[in-house]
Amino acid sequence: MTTAEATGRNVDPDEISHFSALAADWWDLQGPGRTLHEINPCRLEFITEHAALPGKSVLDIGCGGGVLTESLARAGAHAHGIDASAALIEAARQEGISIALILETHAHADHLTAAPYIKQLCGGQIGIGEYIKDVQRIFRPVFAAEDVKPEGGDFDLLFRDGQHIALGSLDIEVIHTPGHTPACVCYRIGDDVFVGDTLFMHDYGTARADFPGGDARVLFRSIKRLLALPPETRLWMCHDYKAPGRDDYAWQSTVAEQRAHNPHVKDGVTEDEFVAFRQARDAKLAAPTLLLPSIQVNIRAGRFPEAESNGVRYLKIPVKARSGLASRT
Repeated sequence: MTTAEATGRNVDPDEISHFSALAADWWDLQGPGRTLHEINPCRLEFITEHAALPGKSVLDIGCGGGVLTESLARAGAHAHGIDASAALIEAARQEGISIALILETHAHADHLTAAPYIKQLCGGQIGIGEYIKDVQRIFRPVFAAEDVKPEGGDFDLLFRDGQHIALGSLDIEVIHTPGHTPACVCYRIGDDVFVGDTLFMHDYGTARADFPGGDARVLFRSIKRLLALPPETRLWMCHDYKAPGRDDYAWQSTVAEQRAHNPHVKDGVTEDEFVAFRQARDAKLAAPTLLLPSIQVNIRAGRFPEAESNGVRYLKIPVKARSGLASRT
């Protein structure tokens, strides 16, 4: 299935131009005096341990702590209090358990995945939705990333919509939820769903849909699919930006709370209303601070580009010169 089939439309040149504008915005965010915790925010994501898992296994879902190296992990912990990947690894060590799966909901554009760092230290396989192949096709030419392995080969496992993954006595259902990106998936385990970047807390709203391959209308339909689940279903967030008036971070909601209170998609909001709102809001959003590094690393499952002839690995900044400037000396 192509990106057009997955999202309901083609990715056109205007979207890549919009990405270039976001990339230009990214430059404006980089300035002197930035501290590590501003550039590399770390947060504690949900870590689940379940008695039904034989052999003491840990299921790690979407733990992206922005970790580059062990030293940066330590620095991030000092700067922000706790690093998600370090917390997970320490929890596994204390309990004497092993990490079997590292499940990505999508290739994030705002932090570097810690999946390979966890895999290197603890083992486990990295999985993601099969439409990561379409995300790679979009961004491979943008960054001239010829070393990206074909057909999602950087990842250990690719999941299709409706697939069931067995982990001990647990059954994990994969739900394809495109809109934020073509590759987004959610993971349902009984009455719990890890929603990735689709919904945010019920007092805040929904994810943006303006990255290449994103689509507000498709996102609305994906969200409605989640909100058709039983009202008591628990929804675990990927991000929280703290709604106005709320000072504490939150990470768990329910279908009932979303349908009653989410200002973007609560019962009564139509698809056209959501699309108009989402597109207008997205047009005003700044680029994520780690946009360019994150995409290049995350479409490679956390792997950095291959080293050049001098032994150094480089992350690229796409630059398109204005007409006439490229020929000037």
